[in-house]
Amino acid sequence: MINASGVIYNHAIALHKRYYRMWGKHLNCAKLQAHIAKLRKRNPFWQSVGSQAVQDICQRIEKAYQLFFKHNKKGVRPPGFKKVKKYKSFTLKQAGYKFLGGNRVKIGNKVYQFWKSREIEGTVKTLTIKRTPLGELFMVVVVDEGSKSEVEIKTGKIAGFDFGLKTFLTCSDGIKIESPQFFKQSLNAITKASRQHSKKLKGDAPNVANASLSSNRERARKNLVRKYEDISNRRRDWFWKLAHELTDKFDILCFETLNLTGMQRLWGRKISDLAFSEFLKILEWVAKKKNKLIVYIDQWYPSTKTCSHCGHVLESIDLSVREWRCPSCQSVNGRDENASKVICAVGASTVGLGDVRLAMPAIAV
Repeated sequence: MINASGVIYNHAIALHKRYYRMWGKHLNCAKLQAHIAKLRKRNPFWQSVGSQAVQDICQRIEKAYQLFFKHNKKGVRPPGFKKVKKYKSFTLKQAGYKFLGGNRVKIGNKVYQFWKSREIEGTVKTLTIKRTPLGELFMVVVVDEGSKSEVEIKTGKIAGFDFGLKTFLTCSDGIKIESPQFFKQSLNAITKASRQHSKKLKGDAPNVANASLSSNRERARKNLVRKYEDISNRRRDWFWKLAHELTDKFDILCFETLNLTGMQRLWGRKISDLAFSEFLKILEWVAKKKNKLIVYIDQWYPSTKTCSHCGHVLESIDLSVREWRCPSCQSVNGRDENASKVICAVGASTVGLGDVRLAMPAIAV
């Protein structure tokens, strides 16, 4: 069914490109869905995918094109063709599936057994079947919990956080959080697995020798993918634990908006390993569930150059300078510690917390 979804996706992309070449216009999503529905009646392979999953594929393509039209000047590319064997998922909404007793689910005309990581509570809204690069299948269920009461834990504290290459997060209360740098830890294993995969020969012809070559290469590929998945899982687990720890400790968390794309061009693998944008997405989700507030200040605010004691702003400061003395009040400021305190103060003023006691002296903002 996932392979059939990949074939339908590629056919829809081809129709978009052909329609634009002929008419110079964007193909409407409703027209595409109606055309695919007609083709689906004549193709038994396509019929293995539910009608709602086919509609969702068309809606995904429409959303990708809308993002391309909106952000094409920022380098966003239009959706393109995908390898069928690497196509990742399809989604069913109201119909096409039914949960049976004993960890069984009926999808289409077949009944599948699954391992349940947690009980399904609430009304099921969508069911998505995802395929990993290893070929493993996961079932993602989205439910509507209704008006579920959340237990709120209020601490009355606010903190600012400065992201850095040497220290992952520096908190305004003096705590420093170091990143484990999971990719750096596993770099030797990744290099070895990648080298083994590149040495394996491809076998395309249907004879026994080439079949053996193909199976060896596939085994090496899965070994390499398994290494990358292990890194991703460990990093994500650490992000979730850190997000819960911070939201339990503070009610308002202030961060500086960063140009992570530009930082990626400068420092490459280091930024990818830290994965700060992924952490912020997880933190935002946890904060929303706990009714905590995430505040972002402008990336052009001179948080590094502003003294957290008196508010004096330096004209410039080199990236290599880790400590500097304020020419106005003569206080010695650590680069990251000072920036986190300034971010905290600016974030507090942004949300209008004039009477909040910060864990730092007040500065002019």
